[in-house]
Amino acid sequence: MKGLICYYSGSGNTKLVCQYISEKVSEADFDLFNVATDGKPEIEKYDIIGFATFADFLGAPYLMEHFIKQLGGQNKPAFVFNTYGFISGKTLKRLKKLATAQGFRVIAGHSLHTPESYPPLIAKGKGFANSPNEKELERFNQFLSSFNQIIADVKAGTGAKLKIRTGVLNRILPAMSRNKAKKDMGEKFVDESLCKECGICKAVCPCGAIKLDPKPVFDMDKCRGCWACYNHCPEKAIYTKKLRGVGQYPKPNEQLKEKLKIL
Repeated sequence: MKGLICYYSGSGNTKLVCQYISEKVSEADFDLFNVATDGKPEIEKYDIIGFATFADFLGAPYLMEHFIKQLGGQNKPAFVFNTYGFISGKTLKRLKKLATAQGFRVIAGHSLHTPESYPPLIAKGKGFANSPNEKELERFNQFLSSFNQIIADVKAGTGAKLKIRTGVLNRILPAMSRNKAKKDMGEKFVDESLCKECGICKAVCPCGAIKLDPKPVFDMDKCRGCWACYNHCPEKAIYTKKLRGVGQYPKPNEQLKEKLKIL
């Protein structure tokens, strides 16, 4: 069975986990598709579709929501997945709802605790740098084993389905406005004495909200408050009214890479 995992990953955590999924699930041959850079996928070429992202203010990021709404599911089986640092919230439920509305048959889903990539929380000491813990990783691997069997059942025409568990706390938490992330980050500034005009911020911005003149100039109408520019600036030249020079998470940390190493 040919599969496609459509992922959105700001820091690389979600991408790393998607690579792990593609290696561990033997019943499908998965390609990876970056929704921020790869355009629109040829869904018709695949038998099963995955949607994977990080939790953004207890829900799915704007970019992933917009991406799914552009697709037609053609009644294809799909699975949903998200990483989260502090709390997952309604991310998994929201992904399932979006995919179902587009005609996909969601057959499985899971949330995995990973290190936090949201700078304000990291700066407050809530970075969860050692996540996932042993039990969380064990549950994830158990999910992958069950998911592998589900795909085998789908191929056999039995139509098996894995119940998606979100946890009591995640179910009762209120949904947040999709503009919450943007408002929370607020206006961005550049310390011109630190900026080297390298262009990394422009390259990593998934919304095309940065131009170089020659220093970064931010378009607040396009910005969605993802913190990618802040996280990836090697000189720590980008800052906001609430945060400066601390809390960066530009890529998966070493312990996460070790735990998700494919042997």
